[in-house]
Amino acid sequence: MENRKKVAFYTLGCKLNFSETSTIARNFNDEGFDRVDFEEVADIYVINTCSVTDNADKQFKQIVKKALKINDKAFVAAVGCYAQLKPEELAAVDGVDLVLGATEKFKITDYINDLSKNDMGEIHSCEIEEADFYVGSYSIGDRTRAFLKVQDGCDYKCTYCTIPLARGISRSDTMENVMQNAAEISAKGIKEIVLTGVNIGDYGKGEFGNKKHEHTFLELVQALDTVEGIERLRISSIEPNLLKNETIDFVSKSKTFVPHFHIPLQSGSNEILKKMKRRYMRELYQDRVSKIREVMPDACIGVDVIVGFPGETDELFLETFNFLNDLDISYLHVFTYSERDNTEAIDFEGVVPMNVRSKRSKMLRGLSVKKRRHFYENQLNTKHTVLFESENKEGYIHGFTENYVKVKTPWNPELVNTLHEIELTKIDEDGIVRFNFINEPVFS
Repeated sequence: MENRKKVAFYTLGCKLNFSETSTIARNFNDEGFDRVDFEEVADIYVINTCSVTDNADKQFKQIVKKALKINDKAFVAAVGCYAQLKPEELAAVDGVDLVLGATEKFKITDYINDLSKNDMGEIHSCEIEEADFYVGSYSIGDRTRAFLKVQDGCDYKCTYCTIPLARGISRSDTMENVMQNAAEISAKGIKEIVLTGVNIGDYGKGEFGNKKHEHTFLELVQALDTVEGIERLRISSIEPNLLKNETIDFVSKSKTFVPHFHIPLQSGSNEILKKMKRRYMRELYQDRVSKIREVMPDACIGVDVIVGFPGETDELFLETFNFLNDLDISYLHVFTYSERDNTEAIDFEGVVPMNVRSKRSKMLRGLSVKKRRHFYENQLNTKHTVLFESENKEGYIHGFTENYVKVKTPWNPELVNTLHEIELTKIDEDGIVRFNFINEPVFS
């Protein structure tokens, strides 16, 4: 038996990246490689990069160093968004041997002929216009839930965003393929699927390489609701203008879609939303939240918001703060605006000083803690279903209710990847909720 080569992966960024890393890992497996943890000695380290924040750029160098510390002769490959946007920059990082852009990353095994180190990273990246085909993917193996990619790319032209430059035009998987991937996930005993993509509400566009919508997002949701063996389906981030009443109504009656929505807002000021070239005003956002609350009073609603966008005065920031404070939402993901090359916003006037951005970020993070606490308090003494995760964290096992309340109980490996009816009882000091089992679980 010849020694099988070992490959390890590190993923930066979003759920979509995690799903794609998993697919790339399965390709390596098919080519005779064994996957190992990133902390272990490997022959190849693959880093799936992200370009959304400045921090992700800096992290890349640290991860390369970490890999080479484990094995200084290892072959290091960079793929993903940052690799598409700034391949030369990544190729110049000490120890990087291969950089693959948006269309090449799924064919990585074709580019690895021998594993000898290069003096300079070899680059294979396309013009982003060539990224017009679709590669389906899903992540499994490290979680009790799977991320299922249904869409890629984006046709929106938000002035702060590099994702269209990194991932190309909006395009979707075929319904048939999505259903097949969902069935494969189900066959592996995974209980929850999270739908992911760059702009999933745009699903159906660009199937077979055209711009006509073959299917709508609602049709996708309706089809997935019929997959056998999946207990939960979760919609990840969806644009407010693409989240239609019909979808909200369907989720409220669905047997598997859970009452949890994550809806990017980015700013609570209409003036800033216009500068960002978002496709809605705050009134529409408010309307979406009200509609969800009307049919699913206990739904969890998460919000993305950016602070420190050029032109965001104190008054306009307070408009955002007050808008969010008054809105019946459950938590915030707060992003500090960072300048990105080749975006419109980089030339905008009214640059907000870094210390002010930081202060605003802190204020909104504080608001998020308050909102989550309020949401959890409202859920106490109510009954829910929990799906337990697979990690032992300091003697506890954690899980999430269908409406995304985080709970914990003393570690028991037999609870992993199982669903149980519970009643929420109190919020612990760490902000995680304690509960009672409605029927005590019986273990073999």
